[in-house]
Amino acid sequence: MSQFFYIHEENPQPRLISQAVNILKQGGVIAYPTDSGYALGCLIGNKDAMTRITRIRKIEHDHHFSLMVRDMSELATYARVDNQAFRLLKSCTPGPYTFIFKATKEVPRRLQSEKKKTIGIRVPSNVIALALLEELDEPLMSTSLVMPNEDYAESDPENIRDMLEHQVDCIIHGGYLAQNPTSVIDMSDGIEVIREGVGDISIFQ
Repeated sequence: MSQFFYIHEENPQPRLISQAVNILKQGGVIAYPTDSGYALGCLIGNKDAMTRITRIRKIEHDHHFSLMVRDMSELATYARVDNQAFRLLKSCTPGPYTFIFKATKEVPRRLQSEKKKTIGIRVPSNVIALALLEELDEPLMSTSLVMPNEDYAESDPENIRDMLEHQVDCIIHGGYLAQNPTSVIDMSDGIEVIREGVGDISIFQ
């Protein structure tokens, strides 16, 4: 059965953040809040946890996962970002966007798009997500917690507990969230808006 942590939305308790990160480091899968609903996360190198996530969501292994990073300085380690893209990102991160870039060698091949060798990158504005990333000191492999036959990420942590308490290792209650999908911007070859979500896309057009 998973652990269930009530973490303050604006002032996350360091002790609980540390416990959640320890669960990740021990190979766990967590459900945690982001600026676009709840997500599932695990360590980049954890193949078994990734398999568990694909089973929960009933998605294929070639599903596009994202890397959740804490800031722009971490971005360049995992994505090939030119100066123009860097300036644009600096103006709108952290925030509700997923950016697609060519991946660097630091990104395991199984996380990259098979054809384009790209990776999705997010810099969240959610305080709890940022606290997790700061404590973890590395990116979190992540995918929105969209259950089979649903269109939006889960927003109610109590419902997540009912559905997944025997399938994940930790559920973080970080409030009841709006169902706001990220805007997806492909910057791997020019700039292309793939999906308009809650993030303002006007600067990319």
